[in-house]
Amino acid sequence: MLAGFLSQAISDLLENPFAGVVIPRRLWPRNYVLRYGINHLRKYDLPEGWRLVYSIKGNDIEIVAVLLEWFDHKGYEKRFGYNVK
Repeated sequence: MLAGFLSQAISDLLENPFAGVVIPRRLWPRNYVLRYGINHLRKYDLPEGWRLVYSIKGNDIEIVAVLLEWFDHKGYEKRFGYNVK
């Protein structure tokens, strides 16, 4: 089932890399910046509470959506520091 969700998301992002929601910089996990050197971060909501996190790279000719991780709702909250106790 998750593979189908991801396949649909990839199709959507191929058509429109800006389909997801921008994640404010203040919420970016530090390891994304250090590991991937991102300067743009977006979230694409998948069915059943799953999330796909991606960045956008590009130039005047080409725009590429770079998939970083996908999570269930609990994993997403943990990665982004929500409801951490």
